[in-house]
Amino acid sequence: MVPDEILAPPRTRPLFINLLGETIDPRVELTAALLEPAAFIPPKYFYDAVGSRLFETICELPEYPLMRTERSIVDAHVHEIAARIGPGSVLIDLGAGNCEKAERLFGWLAPTQYVAIDIAADFLRERLEILATRNPQHQMLGIAQDFTRTIQLPPQVERGARAFFFPGSSIGNFTPDQALAFLQRVRAAGGPDSHLLLGVDLVKEKSLLDLAYDDPLGVTAAFNLNVLRNVNGVLDSNFDVGDWRHVAFFNPECSRIEMHLEARRDLAVRWSSNNRQFCAGDRIHTENSYKYTPATLRELFRQAGYSAVTVYSDAASAFAVALGEA
Repeated sequence: MVPDEILAPPRTRPLFINLLGETIDPRVELTAALLEPAAFIPPKYFYDAVGSRLFETICELPEYPLMRTERSIVDAHVHEIAARIGPGSVLIDLGAGNCEKAERLFGWLAPTQYVAIDIAADFLRERLEILATRNPQHQMLGIAQDFTRTIQLPPQVERGARAFFFPGSSIGNFTPDQALAFLQRVRAAGGPDSHLLLGVDLVKEKSLLDLAYDDPLGVTAAFNLNVLRNVNGVLDSNFDVGDWRHVAFFNPECSRIEMHLEARRDLAVRWSSNNRQFCAGDRIHTENSYKYTPATLRELFRQAGYSAVTVYSDAASAFAVALGEA
């Protein structure tokens, strides 16, 4: 009898490319954001190693069924999705995180290469190594990149049909204009014969949305507050997490969830040669999460240059997975 380790294909360690140095200096970006009249922190700074793990926990909360609903939609329609994308494409996972959502597609899409892109470089490298041990038959490439600003695919990304995967309703972090520009960049990077599989949270009852972003256990609050620790590491600033409270609510006029950090007292934040005064009640805007309808989602794809769009949804019409064909 031949041992299993002989029958299994040899494992090739995933290639990893760090392109973060080719984007805007995070110190410059954060300084500009914090010195705006209405201070804000770009939501990509949530995802240091701690923030990435806190987000994994959020996805397990009963109040935040988004990921589970998305998974059930994909599972229900995966035969059709796989048939339309076709086997042998390059699967490009935008905001890959722990890579587990894309891994569920490996058996159906049989990609020639899996390309995982994320801004959390250390976390991505760690998770990709784990993924490779479970899937030694797949060629894997990790790219640390701020894909919200640019989608730069190095020569190591194989040519041929490309299927982009952007799950979890992360598109909601973009304003409508930014979302369109982003999808146009994805369309350009994919070229003809490309596909985009996108998860989108839909408009629903306000109380459900509020609870999803302000859970009783306080996990989302911890996730929001942790961004200050990450900012301290980038700027060498003196944010004290205890001076701030988590605030989240649905803004129906803008069709978006807003997350803020609110100062509990008058305070000053210092970094480098900068000083920002905050009064009690002042807020730092940390995230928007726009919610779509099937109609606005189809129009977004159409304007971005996708000629065929199919929108799959759950029975409650709470979430959608859209497949666009270039």
